[in-house]
Amino acid sequence: MRRGIVGSAIVFSVIAAAAAQRPSAPGGAVAGEWRHYGGDIHSTKYSPLAQITKDNVGQVAVAWRWTSPDDAIQAADPSLHAGRYEDTPLMANGVLYTITSLGLVAAIDPGTGRQTWVHDAESYKSGRPNNAGFVNRGLAYWSDGRSERILYTTHDAYVVSLDARTGRPDPAFGAGGRVDAAAGIPRVVRPALLSGRSPFVAGDVVVVGSSVSDHARTKENPPGYLRAFDVRSGQRLWEFHTIPQKGEYGYDTWLEGSADYTGNTNVWAAMSYDADLDYLYFATSTPTNDYYGGQRPGNNLFAESLVCVEARTGTRVWHFQTVHHGLWDYDLPAAPILGDITVNGRRIRAVMQVSKQAFTYVFDRRTGEPVWPIVERPVPKSSVPREQASPTQPFPTRPPAFDLQGATEENLVDFTPELRAQALEQLRRFDHGPLFTPPSLKGTILVPGVAGGANWGGAGFDPETGILYVPSRMAPSTIRLGPADPALGTALFLSARLPPELATATTIEGLPIFKPPYSRVTAIDMNRGEHSWMAPLGNGPRNHPLLKNIALPPLGDGIQGGSVLITRTLLFVGVTRLSPFGGPAPPLWARWGDDDADRKAIYVFDKRSGDLLRVIDLDTSVAGAMTYMHHGRQFVVAAAGGGREAGLVALALPGAGPAAR
Repeated sequence: MRRGIVGSAIVFSVIAAAAAQRPSAPGGAVAGEWRHYGGDIHSTKYSPLAQITKDNVGQVAVAWRWTSPDDAIQAADPSLHAGRYEDTPLMANGVLYTITSLGLVAAIDPGTGRQTWVHDAESYKSGRPNNAGFVNRGLAYWSDGRSERILYTTHDAYVVSLDARTGRPDPAFGAGGRVDAAAGIPRVVRPALLSGRSPFVAGDVVVVGSSVSDHARTKENPPGYLRAFDVRSGQRLWEFHTIPQKGEYGYDTWLEGSADYTGNTNVWAAMSYDADLDYLYFATSTPTNDYYGGQRPGNNLFAESLVCVEARTGTRVWHFQTVHHGLWDYDLPAAPILGDITVNGRRIRAVMQVSKQAFTYVFDRRTGEPVWPIVERPVPKSSVPREQASPTQPFPTRPPAFDLQGATEENLVDFTPELRAQALEQLRRFDHGPLFTPPSLKGTILVPGVAGGANWGGAGFDPETGILYVPSRMAPSTIRLGPADPALGTALFLSARLPPELATATTIEGLPIFKPPYSRVTAIDMNRGEHSWMAPLGNGPRNHPLLKNIALPPLGDGIQGGSVLITRTLLFVGVTRLSPFGGPAPPLWARWGDDDADRKAIYVFDKRSGDLLRVIDLDTSVAGAMTYMHHGRQFVVAAAGGGREAGLVALALPGAGPAAR
């Protein structure tokens, strides 16, 4: 897309039509479209569109809304409870595609929001999926220039291929348009123990991860293998064992034969692909169980690792383990991002991985060599019986951490001496310490908490400037282990419920005991490995009675997560309010009357300066946003809401066009 085109719709449409015939960026992006979950195969979440600018973003308004068919299904069957609507839609060849929380796929007119077709495999009738329940985070699009396919994974772990024009299953793909992504995985019980994750297309290969339940009461669980299929026929091409089998590389990092029965180690985040190298990059999660590893001694490859494989064969090229013998649920939550950076005069084809513990790991994506040193540092020991925590963990030396790290005294709130003293008293009720302090029988505070730091919304990369943008939150977790009931399984220790006096001990009358910002977005210059700017997301609890008469800057709201969209001039950050899995709930400090305490919004920043240009208030929570051009008009679309009130919201500058239902 040429720079600065904001002229007539006719001229723009001619140029856009010509540009749409070829990729406009190294990541395979097509001009004016959004064909992949992360915008392109590099997962940058970047678009060069620039019709919406810092000068006119104040005029952006809702152009149309689309109501999810989940709402009608739940009205007819009150036993169904859809989760948050967390999809990032796709736009290709003039059609918008989305997958709902219950797993319905819809094709939508991108200019009006009118539904063209809907496909319902009724996988929600198989039962509630594990972990987050009825939640979907993405589709995959494939085309060879003649045929177009939409691929998705059902809640009960089948991969389905649809004709993108009609919504009908492709009869050439597997049996009746679907293949079984779970066939042959040990100890599978679907969807209670294993459910599907979003597919990713790498060339003519569709790759699918797994979601194995995090709530097992046994030391045994299904392993979260990664599987690849031919995108045309559905034939299985390869399988990557995230928990190695006997004789495979990494098996010896699982001591006492624990690789033979341990499960999880999912690939549940999005992936990325370098088409020139034919390398696929994916990140993995924690093994069974999240907080106790006494029955899986060793470093446990390939858990909590960034892995690079050949896309056509699944052959491992290189890997890096970010957490040895994980005990903190610090699984890598988001897609690795591919981008070219220049460090000390050397151009590097890099892969960047953000983490829950607020690190950014950066590697040469061809060789796996760290761009800046990553050093092994000693970390605290575990006091739990049979637990053998790793004596060291890897710490990147650059870039700096993008959020608070460690439940330590220096990280406590210090607005007043009285607040600091009370926060210190609260902290001492738990085991606490620097990053990677292990869970204990007394109870341990983790900062960042088990949901990050960064989470599934991930980060975005601007290929023009080399800036990485990362939304994050400061949300401590308290983990307390207790002996498991041998009558209910083979686990020795499991996470135990905190007693009432400790359940709220990370706050003082709702005010967090650790320093703000409680949520933020950080811009990181990846050419220098340094932060460019940081901005809080929201004002936070500045009106709290304990902060009366204290002049404070914005503190950041309590958010569930954040997602980013980058255009040529702007940064969009969508946030959802802090909530449990069971449904929306306001932040702890909402009752103190801050104007934005219950805000559900998209924050718009000048991406170079970090200046907040606008907060686009919506009447529902928002998830991943994307952008595209349609008939000369730039739209920004986000999934919104959840439960019984879900749909898409499209934003645009004022212009002609009918409104959808």
